[in-house]
Amino acid sequence: MRFSSFVRQLKKIAGSDAVLERAEDLMLYEYDGGIHTSAPRAVVFPQTTDQVARIVRLAGQSGFPVVPRGAGTGLSGGALARNGAVVLAFARMNRILEIDAANQRAVVQPGVVNLDLSEAAQPYGLYFAPDPSSQKSCTIGGNVAENSGGPHTLAYGVTVNHVTGLEVVLPSGEVVEFGGKCADHCGYDLTGFFVGSEGTLGIATKITVKLTRLPEASATLLAIFNRIEDAANTVVAITSEGITPAALELLDGWTLRAVEAAAKAGYPLDSGAVLLIEVEGLREAVAEQAEAIREVCRRQNAREVRTAKDEAERQRLWSGRKNAFGAIGRISPSFYVQDGVIPRTRVPETLREIEKIAKKHALTIGNIFHAGDGNLHPLILFDPRVPEQHERTLAAARDILAFCISVGGSLTGEHGVGMEKNEMMPLLFTDDDLEVMRRLRDAFNPNGVLNPQKILPTTRACREIAATPALTDAIVGSGHAARMGPPA
Repeated sequence: MRFSSFVRQLKKIAGSDAVLERAEDLMLYEYDGGIHTSAPRAVVFPQTTDQVARIVRLAGQSGFPVVPRGAGTGLSGGALARNGAVVLAFARMNRILEIDAANQRAVVQPGVVNLDLSEAAQPYGLYFAPDPSSQKSCTIGGNVAENSGGPHTLAYGVTVNHVTGLEVVLPSGEVVEFGGKCADHCGYDLTGFFVGSEGTLGIATKITVKLTRLPEASATLLAIFNRIEDAANTVVAITSEGITPAALELLDGWTLRAVEAAAKAGYPLDSGAVLLIEVEGLREAVAEQAEAIREVCRRQNAREVRTAKDEAERQRLWSGRKNAFGAIGRISPSFYVQDGVIPRTRVPETLREIEKIAKKHALTIGNIFHAGDGNLHPLILFDPRVPEQHERTLAAARDILAFCISVGGSLTGEHGVGMEKNEMMPLLFTDDDLEVMRRLRDAFNPNGVLNPQKILPTTRACREIAATPALTDAIVGSGHAARMGPPA
């Protein structure tokens, strides 16, 4: 089938006004929140599960791949169209289908914005716990695809812990149901398996999520340190005390000054780092936990520990954290956000290593991350108009992720693998590991019609990445060579 015929069929399924094909219209869909671009050949906006099923069935029959896309806020290229794919954009499937307050469940379409769900559930005393920094714009479908996290998932878990059921369109066009409203199901946990699969196994068209009760009380603390080392050591000390805050975020001095200039959140400009800490629960327990955290911070050389005096101040403190990426955009032409994971006990040495990597590549790297669960988000500043800077930025990113792996960590905590990290997968997994993943993907998506060239590496690139001296040295030098399999 010619592509022009394929587009005509798309228009018959979804409507002429639901298909974009002009180059000037497609430019918006070349991007997500990462640094790579890839243009689709067309964009289609389905409105029903039946339309999605017919489009996917048509794609399989004609050989044109399709890529599901939510709001385009992803940071690993997961929603970008490779191989001339067609984008399925879910902006028109954005309805909250049901809020079942009695059972603490909601049923939504994939285009529902994350924060909109919490606001709709608030009158019932409920909310949706996963809260990515982009929650004002990111969609539940994208959260499911990437298994997104956020500051408050330290205590409540990431998206997979809050999805109980899915309606999924398979690459064949078949519509299947995984899970439901119940918390437990017999048989294989296909719901959990699907969450985080980045659109490579099927397309979620209806999502059942768990809603969480709003806490009786909460306290937001800002611990201020003269040295980032003391802030990093405090993260380890808090968790060592057996305290699990709802959120535990770290901003280094450079980053907090950039954020404060934009957000006026109340961060002290002369500090070396701050920890933004929140505890939730019963009123008495919150007061007790907050005091215990203050004591730990003081023992770790915090010069001051502030407590938000009211909801307005709490919102200001969190607005700084939630809008941090935008604040950096005010002072740099571009930046590259990383998403490595490390054990919490390795936070201090990892921050020292990131500082070394910044000097090695002559780049500015700001640190802001979910410190409580070791999910790093280094921000590498660069000018994309300078090719040599772009290359140094990519090299610095690879060095950071390689170090994360070397200390027992991972390539990603919540942003996904996508097309930005798939060629680094051999650093974390052996050939046998990757072959099992390929078999699982091929069992659902044998012809690669859904989201091609994502998550798993290509054979050629796999060899090149595994042979890169900077990366292999980082692994071998740290005594974790066994984690890296031979080239595929």
